[in-house]
Amino acid sequence: MTATLTRTRFLAALVAVSMLALLFVAASGAVPLLPAGDSADRPDDPSTEDTVGYVEGYWHDDELDVDDRDDAAIEDEDELESVIYRSMARVEEIRGLTFEDEVPVDVISREEFQEDHEELFVELSADERVQQNVTYEALFMVDSETDAEAALEAMYGDSVGGYYDPSANEIVLVSDSPESPEVDEVILGHELLHALQDQHFDLSGYDRETIDQDNAKNGLIEGDAVTVETEYDRNCGVEWDCLPETNAQPTQPSDINWGIYAMLIHPYDEGPEYVDFLLEADDGWSAVDAAYDDPPQHSAEVIHPDEDREMADVSVEDESADSWEPFEVDGEVATETVGEAGMVAMFGGNAPDPNQPSVIEDEDFLTPDFRIDYDQPYTDGWAGDQLVTYVDSDAAANGTPATEETGFVWQTEWTSSEDADQFVDGYGELLEINDAEAVDDRDGLYEIDGAYPGAYAVQTDGETVTVVRAPSVDELDDIEAGVTAGSESTDGSDETSESDETDGTESEDDDSAANDDSIPGFAAPGAVIAIVAAVLAARVRN
Repeated sequence: MTATLTRTRFLAALVAVSMLALLFVAASGAVPLLPAGDSADRPDDPSTEDTVGYVEGYWHDDELDVDDRDDAAIEDEDELESVIYRSMARVEEIRGLTFEDEVPVDVISREEFQEDHEELFVELSADERVQQNVTYEALFMVDSETDAEAALEAMYGDSVGGYYDPSANEIVLVSDSPESPEVDEVILGHELLHALQDQHFDLSGYDRETIDQDNAKNGLIEGDAVTVETEYDRNCGVEWDCLPETNAQPTQPSDINWGIYAMLIHPYDEGPEYVDFLLEADDGWSAVDAAYDDPPQHSAEVIHPDEDREMADVSVEDESADSWEPFEVDGEVATETVGEAGMVAMFGGNAPDPNQPSVIEDEDFLTPDFRIDYDQPYTDGWAGDQLVTYVDSDAAANGTPATEETGFVWQTEWTSSEDADQFVDGYGELLEINDAEAVDDRDGLYEIDGAYPGAYAVQTDGETVTVVRAPSVDELDDIEAGVTAGSESTDGSDETSESDETDGTESEDDDSAANDDSIPGFAAPGAVIAIVAAVLAARVRN
């Protein structure tokens, strides 16, 4: 993965899109936190570097002239500076850490942002676009006629309120009137918390090569930020005088891709509960601080923080014929790990839309307070997965392949055979929703002639489920040898064919290799795309 990709993914992950949900934030279940300091114990000679709740002459509970106005418009740089310093002090007071350096805040016009916001998305090469599209098609989130990057960028709408750029240690606020910008003080506090995290924990140093890694790390990072933001918002008008609410009306994308949304919102939705778990276990912020030294590696750890689950190292063994081969990006096999949160988004993504069928029904997908429930029977036994993009060998030799010249092998591991069966049931429903037809009435073998065209094979072996897609039924075995010979039916009954038992496809060596902990796990640097899904991590305000 290039340095530019890493920076771009992380930068976009910290974008605060002012569409997303105070509703989600306020209902996130964050534990009420007491201020870190006590005004009665204030030192006579406070310093920005050593005094929690004090920055450059401003205490966290100071009053400013701008608090008494009818709107949140800032008239000049001096006023903006005072708001920033007081907000920094308030973030310190809640979080119990001091800023080590100043945090520059730049205000730009929406026109400037619209001209430059493409930089929030890495300029993908043609090969990177291929892997991105195949991955999203595998999740039934972006069909074969749609560019995945365009679908991701569409989630921004015109609602970006600001973001933190870790490479410059700078916050950028986007305003329709940059000469006298309206500042959302709570959003500013959220972004300042990212700067505080970066100064203490060096956020740019984390591995983010897969969707699952990104959701896991952001579960901690955004869970921390949303928890602080929630407490900040609770104190406004109660303990503190704050700027008036802004008059800005966020613009929602006209056609929300709910599957992408459910994947992106995970760190903001589940992250606060993960942080709450740490806070309750240690009765304070020390456990959260310690988590940055040993952050969660999988979104499952954020969803189930109280479980000590043994994860599987999944590495798809190439069993393709000469006519097909693993696709490569920058010399590395194109792999992805979706993770539990991504799979929940796949099964439940359409649930909020009453006009769309969904594997997970609306009442099971959304909680009464409009949060997404990522603890689902179809996926809660996740132990690992790897998705490998495949390409027709002739197409690979001739340049960038077209969609109809690609396929994939997606191997998933589960904590029990029962959990594997649950996933197979869900995936079978997903195929049916997308107009799949059984091939010759054979369980586990399907064809789709529609938005997600191709042949699909679903094969179960104990705790392992393998999904293979190819342009046609005849090409399934060219991508994964023997995958059409037989599979366990979607209702859990064993219907392995005689040919599968005699042709050596499932040898003892293969079975032991699949469970060998020494097999390299997860994506190599070739998963450089890691889908911009995990990049966006948007915050939508309803």
